[in-house]
Amino acid sequence: MNDQLITFYDDATGERTGLTASELGEWVSATVDLLTAGCGLRRGDRAGVLLPPHWQTATVLLGAWAAGIEVSFRSWAAAGLSPDTGPALDVTFVERRRVGSWLEDVPPAGHQFVLGLAPDGGATSDVPPGYLDFAPAARARLGAPPPPQRVEAGAAATVDGTTFGEYGAAAAVVATARGIEPGDRILVDTAACEEPLIWLMAPLTAGASIVLCANLDPSRLDERIGTEGVTRLL
Repeated sequence: MNDQLITFYDDATGERTGLTASELGEWVSATVDLLTAGCGLRRGDRAGVLLPPHWQTATVLLGAWAAGIEVSFRSWAAAGLSPDTGPALDVTFVERRRVGSWLEDVPPAGHQFVLGLAPDGGATSDVPPGYLDFAPAARARLGAPPPPQRVEAGAAATVDGTTFGEYGAAAAVVATARGIEPGDRILVDTAACEEPLIWLMAPLTAGASIVLCANLDPSRLDERIGTEGVTRLL
């Protein structure tokens, strides 16, 4: 029986990384510690997250939410925000290959992290000026205590004001609509599903585990379904 909560494949590189619920929790706690003790962020601060579906993206999102931080999943302009119409972001998380495009849309944040999404959470080979490398910064805090308290259902989860309660309810609706049930193991083609509500929160809310597949090779699909015990495709 596979006890991994999130398993990530990249068929372009041959990577396979798996995290149990306990291991994911350790990374989430490390992220909370990095954001709060390391960056001094507080509940109600705002994060911009422009990352593809990935196990490190899950740690960023769950860590930010566990710290009570509001999240935007899109660029500043795409989210309808600007220095004149919306509050500044307190922290950003950007995939390395997209740093240039983000800087065109997003003003600098107080804290800026880059993710190279290297296998096994390795360091990014080329960290842009003004950015910190997220993976080694979080890895250095593994073993941090879990967040002391849960966020309130009425607190904002996203920068548009959607609350944690509303976001969780939406995830449950998606899970029901997609037929996701407790104990399912969901295979996700990351190229076809970028919305965290669907690839991350709907399965977790339903009590399912996730197999994320980047650059999915269709010729490997049947083998992967069998190897990973996949019960449903997303």
